[in-house]
Amino acid sequence: MSRYLGSMFKRSRRFGISLLENNKEFSKGKKRTTAPGQHGAKRVKPSDYQLHLYEKQKVRYMYGLNERQFKNLFISASKKKGVTGVILLQMIESRLDNLVFRAGFARTRAQARQFVTHGHFLVNGHKADIPSMIIPVGAKIELKPSLENNKEVVAASEVMTISPWLKREKNTATFTRLPERNEFAKEINDALIVEYYNR
Repeated sequence: MSRYLGSMFKRSRRFGISLLENNKEFSKGKKRTTAPGQHGAKRVKPSDYQLHLYEKQKVRYMYGLNERQFKNLFISASKKKGVTGVILLQMIESRLDNLVFRAGFARTRAQARQFVTHGHFLVNGHKADIPSMIIPVGAKIELKPSLENNKEVVAASEVMTISPWLKREKNTATFTRLPERNEFAKEINDALIVEYYNR
């Protein structure tokens, strides 16, 4: 399954959370919180399978992953020691496109992915143009001079909050540590995702 390219506003309404993590989907003039479609306002109790699937899909849409990427990350996480759900989310948070977003270089993950794909960042001094790269703790992510005066980057730097597991100095962000579970994705029940794949 390919990455979802449809309306994030509709998806956010479907899941009842801001998948862009800025509540823009529910801002003034877009306050419809019911699911999209003619029967979106009807409340139907979901089955256990639907609950598990919804949690997986939430994370997929929030981080912009396709099904294969998500499943491969889960398989890798399940082989590591610790709580699989937490490790999975930490691995997703360690992707290059997500760190560019978390460091405040872009206002959305989609924008961050585009910047990375176009080769505007270096990781530890080396070219990095693969958004799905898992970045190790301690790595330095550097914005190339060619984009430092870009109006979108400047605008993002002015409004975005830098996540506490990153330290940013001008055009360089250092991935200082893995985020704690209570620091991100509070709307996600990672235990349900693990149950989905272990069913």
